[in-house]
Amino acid sequence: MRVFRGHSRPVPAPVVLAIGNFDGVHLGHAALLQRLAEIAGQSGLAPTVLSFEPHPREFFAPASAPARLTTLREKLELLAECGVTQAMICPFNAGFAALSADEFIEQVLVRGCRVKHLIIGDDFRFGCGRSGDFALLQAAGQRHGFTVEAMGSVTVDGERVSSSAVRQALAAGDMGRAARLLGRPYIIDGQVSHGDKVGRQLGFATANIRIRHNPLPMTGVFSVEVRGLGERPLPGVANLGIRPTVGGTRPLLEVHLFDFDRDIYGAHISVRFVHKLRDEQRFPNFDALKAQIAADAAAARAFFKL
Repeated sequence: MRVFRGHSRPVPAPVVLAIGNFDGVHLGHAALLQRLAEIAGQSGLAPTVLSFEPHPREFFAPASAPARLTTLREKLELLAECGVTQAMICPFNAGFAALSADEFIEQVLVRGCRVKHLIIGDDFRFGCGRSGDFALLQAAGQRHGFTVEAMGSVTVDGERVSSSAVRQALAAGDMGRAARLLGRPYIIDGQVSHGDKVGRQLGFATANIRIRHNPLPMTGVFSVEVRGLGERPLPGVANLGIRPTVGGTRPLLEVHLFDFDRDIYGAHISVRFVHKLRDEQRFPNFDALKAQIAADAAAARAFFKL
């Protein structure tokens, strides 16, 4: 995928464009991206996405912004899997937030993205004060030579698919509901780094991944599948949180892989959360922690029928 940072330098050729935050790249996003790929194939134009970094709500209200479901890298990887070949990531700062709806259309969509066909979600608003809507885009398209369509909502089991619904499912520990909304298990990617070796001292060596999601969309102990270390996914048990028993303060993902003994430092792995075992908790001492880790591993093995 080709990634453009900002809209000051235009893309090299006209595009079919989808706009959104695409946090989580859930089934609603996937339907929109499928339509994007369809129109791009018919027109011979590159299927392109316009997104923002940070999330606009992180800019306007950082203290109350929702937890990120995906980092920028994870989002771009998922978009590429959906057939997107180009992405323009606009820094959402004071200058960008101040653009009027007309300025957004002219500077970003027409000059920057060279849009010929635009696809948006049914709730998309844009420009300073969220003054821009579908009708304004249609009128601008007639002036500037692009067409516009809006995608309706996608529902699963009667529930509208949204990033907010995914966050609610994850926070509640309902990994099945989250997977149904996402179209796959919830995933965190990252590079395996050296840790403090506490897991090894407790008899459960772990692959450690520093977490950039802040705040975390969920915490706890999970049955997981890890991809990126061979042809088949590897089962394991993982703790996602700050590790209060050992005085942790920064989020960390620790994964213990079953029946696995290889040096994987530096490897980039994908951790799929398939079942929640319990919430993260503080234990009075290492012996209690060790006993609980053993119980967690046994529960995860039972989940996978190992």
